[in-house]
Amino acid sequence: MTFGSELRHYRQDAGMSLAELACRVHMTRAHIHNVETGRRAPSSDLAAAADVALAACGRLVAEFDREDRERQRQAATRKTLAASLATSRDLMALADLELDELQAGVEETAVDYLGTAPGPMLLRADSLRRDALARLRDYRHGPHERADLYVSAGRLSGILAYAALDLGDSAAALEHARAAGRCAQYAGDTELLMWVRGTQSLISRFAGDYGIALDYVRDGLQYAGDVPGTGEARLLCGEVQCLANLGDSRAANRTLRLAEQARERVQRPDSLTGLFEFSETKQRYYAASSLIWLNGGDDARTAATEAEAAIASWQQMPPEQRSLDDERLCHIYLATAQVQLGEVEAAAESMAPVLALPVEDQISWINKRAHRVGSILAAPRYHQSSAAVDLREAIAALGA
Repeated sequence: MTFGSELRHYRQDAGMSLAELACRVHMTRAHIHNVETGRRAPSSDLAAAADVALAACGRLVAEFDREDRERQRQAATRKTLAASLATSRDLMALADLELDELQAGVEETAVDYLGTAPGPMLLRADSLRRDALARLRDYRHGPHERADLYVSAGRLSGILAYAALDLGDSAAALEHARAAGRCAQYAGDTELLMWVRGTQSLISRFAGDYGIALDYVRDGLQYAGDVPGTGEARLLCGEVQCLANLGDSRAANRTLRLAEQARERVQRPDSLTGLFEFSETKQRYYAASSLIWLNGGDDARTAATEAEAAIASWQQMPPEQRSLDDERLCHIYLATAQVQLGEVEAAAESMAPVLALPVEDQISWINKRAHRVGSILAAPRYHQSSAAVDLREAIAALGA
């Protein structure tokens, strides 16, 4: 419920028209209508006056206070996002960076990101990166530490790219990723550069630019070879997502097999864990998230199998190793495959953990992918299914 819907509820319960309430609270009828429909934010004066006029016993004031706190929290996050973008622009112009004790903070942040909301991670990563820049400007670095500091700053920029994307700002995410890529190039770190190209592809896929996303993947793959970690497998899984979204089932499945072979060839682990590693569980997640964009049937069955395996794997991990947002998204991918297979009741069960999430945990990806399930359920074949109607309505309420 929102303040506007609560206001309408109490007004209608009181049998009062918009004009009558407007007269009671000394505001215009149009203003009351705009508040009820969400076009205008309410004021504390309106909340207090309407609470008295409608005998709401403080409930309208309480709802206003809750929404006002949320508005202030969102404003603070937007302010931090803008400040972090300014730092990315500074970083792009720098020719020298340093290595310092930030490395421990980078490693900790990369791991913590998996189980923490993006807002706090944005704050932490931005603070760490600002410190790196301050140390540079004060010349507090050793003569041979430049490349390693570039890597630290690049990883922090990559974390900021993820945070911005999870908050729904793909343009900011792409700018942070560009800064990360520049740092990787300055440092000569091919492993980080491959990770950045995979992240730039991810951002482009979020925006629906699959041709550009493929270009980033193929640029990143040119660096594959004697490089530590799972960067090649991650890039190939990104290619699978592009091909599936473009409707090419055969090529998508073929590239999935290439990604599995790339994982088998890995000789050295990723240099950093957490956000910068691509686990086997994450690879299963990618397979599920890709195949649901095809035409159901065998692809949907494989997607469901991969999603179930990924969820089971995450649930067996220690809390600090679980990627909570990815695990929640995997429930959505499982539900998508089940709906494609006509298993609506099973899909409702799979969606249950997502539908129970508080608003602050509903990152942009969750809302975007969940509403696709709702759009599939709107097809004529589900019109007579009460389970489909109930699930579609529950999904529509996400983010409200």
